[in-house]
Amino acid sequence: MADVVTPIDLQTALADKVAAGGRCLVPYVTCGLDGWVDAVRAAVDAGADAVELGIPFSDPVMDGTTIQAASELALRAGAEPPSLIAEAAGLDVGVPLAVMTYYNIAFRMGHERFARSLVASGISGAILPDLPLDEVGPWASVADEIGVATVMLVAPTSPDERIVRIAARARGFVYAVGLLGVTGERAELATSARLIAARARAVASIPVLVGVGVSTPAQAVEVCEDADGVVVGSAVVRRLMEDGPAGVAEVVGDFRRALDAG
Repeated sequence: MADVVTPIDLQTALADKVAAGGRCLVPYVTCGLDGWVDAVRAAVDAGADAVELGIPFSDPVMDGTTIQAASELALRAGAEPPSLIAEAAGLDVGVPLAVMTYYNIAFRMGHERFARSLVASGISGAILPDLPLDEVGPWASVADEIGVATVMLVAPTSPDERIVRIAARARGFVYAVGLLGVTGERAELATSARLIAARARAVASIPVLVGVGVSTPAQAVEVCEDADGVVVGSAVVRRLMEDGPAGVAEVVGDFRRALDAG
């Protein structure tokens, strides 16, 4: 069994980055794909400030064609959430890790078992996009107690008063969904991306990162006029499936250099 690593606090790491004048870069990697462990390491070496570990799920309602295909490949290869989480214990990459998956996995494992399994593998955050604010309490209370940051999502359609409540409940960072739709690469940044980032940032006391529809380094720079950072999923996962970890290193490095140049 891999050595257990101590989780790195997600919120502190990202807030420190922002306080230092930087913009946060959080790539998403689908666990269970060939080379996924090396891809996480490659993303960190290329400048990731944290990494989202995508736990494949059979009904990924938030995800578009690229991540759906990646999840299907991983599931067909036999990927199972507990074993993937356990495998993450061997990463020890020096930046925070957060899982991104769907609530049924946490529900089936049980809140406490799921949260403790994350901490035992050095994972400090969880993103459960199908668990809304009105129902997050039982999970979030357990997560808070055990030390897992519950990242909450705000959407372009979220009313202002709801954004205030979501930002207050969020830990780690506020995930601002850049557009109405599923994940996937787009030729242009949606107008809604900067708008929702600005609305969330106006009320949040923790970093606000935009994900969904951030497909190129230029788009990342543009949205970071209003956001504290970006989550990049489909562009990274596509390169992993096409070119392996080397492709991940290349694309993450491109985003890093663009954000640092601002």
